[in-house]
Amino acid sequence: MKLAVIGGGSTYTPELVAGLARERERIGLREIILHDIDRERREIVGGLAQRMLDAAGYDGDLLVTDDLDRAVDGASFVLVQLRVGGQSARLGDETFPLACGCIGQETTGAGGLAKALRTVPVVLDIAARVAELAADAWIVDFTNPVGIVTRALRNGGHRAVGLCNVAIGIQREIARLVGVPPDSVFVDQVGLNHLTWVRSVLIDGHEALPQLLAEHADALAAGAPRAVLEELNAIPSYYLRYFYFHDAVLAEQLDGVPRATTVAEIERELLELYRDPALTTKPKLLEQRGGAFYSEAATQLVASLSTGDHDVQVLDVRNEGALPGLADDDVVELPARIELEGPVPLPQPPLAPELLGLVQHVAAYERLAVAAAISGDRTLVHKALLAHPLVGQVPQADELVDALLSGGAEHLPQFRRGALA
Repeated sequence: MKLAVIGGGSTYTPELVAGLARERERIGLREIILHDIDRERREIVGGLAQRMLDAAGYDGDLLVTDDLDRAVDGASFVLVQLRVGGQSARLGDETFPLACGCIGQETTGAGGLAKALRTVPVVLDIAARVAELAADAWIVDFTNPVGIVTRALRNGGHRAVGLCNVAIGIQREIARLVGVPPDSVFVDQVGLNHLTWVRSVLIDGHEALPQLLAEHADALAAGAPRAVLEELNAIPSYYLRYFYFHDAVLAEQLDGVPRATTVAEIERELLELYRDPALTTKPKLLEQRGGAFYSEAATQLVASLSTGDHDVQVLDVRNEGALPGLADDDVVELPARIELEGPVPLPQPPLAPELLGLVQHVAAYERLAVAAAISGDRTLVHKALLAHPLVGQVPQADELVDALLSGGAEHLPQFRRGALA
């Protein structure tokens, strides 16, 4: 089996390589391709990847390349983990909305839209080459905003599924809190990517959410008061804080250091560590980069898609009627059973009104975001901002459209074409 990683020069890659090396026999892995357009990064990260694989006794092939066709030709899996514009673009996503009194975040709100507009066309171009050179390959998207990118891929007819590490992170935290193996814990997480709630937790097949909320609500609240969890009777993902505590988060962002600045510094340190020819394991500093348990989630998904083993995993897939109140073509994040033909979303009880309203609101925004990213239509950008709960006002949307399209013009060629037309 051949697996290609697009964005293989990412500092995440050693985390992924560690997982692939552990599971290489189970998934029949014989060839790993790391693709990246940044020569320095792909050489540094590729060198560490080779040392890690050698230390793990991997006897297959590793290729590091900037040739996309060579990377995806004949692949069984194409993992996409790229960042168009790098950390400097992320810094813009996290800061330009602040001037309008809006939260700056790279996966939601105005910043998330900016990233989606840059990213969707690039990923679709990659997917077109996959369709040409590896028609049966699965595209696994880890690139944020995962829900929007996966929606664009599925709209384009591609064999694609989205993957996020939030669910596996909650699973591992619950396992740690109650002192059981992670495999004993099943997390029923439902909603949209980065807009989910855990409404049920099974430990060894028995419902454990009421006890978890009674005994560990503070630890699971991700900064929210435990009363919020108790009222919702659910565990909201970390990203709900941008909606539930908008003003407090905005105040923090106005006074604090952007996460992008911190991550850029961590990346510089990581790349320096990766240069060490004696390093053969992922450094501990990588834990501060984010993406915890990504390798476990990715290898579990690859293994299950390879065998159709009916394993149930939380994935980003088309709704197809599984979650009432959303359209069939909305991309939802929920448990899906993995068959040979692909993931099948499991039917869900309806969301409570206080959850459903927010999900429907953001799903409408995501639909507009995909249309704007593909068309280069400025009006659709404005409509997407109006539809998003973190913006939703005409004066702010007017100002944000200008800031978004001018500040990101280098990576938004579709809007230049639209202006010329």
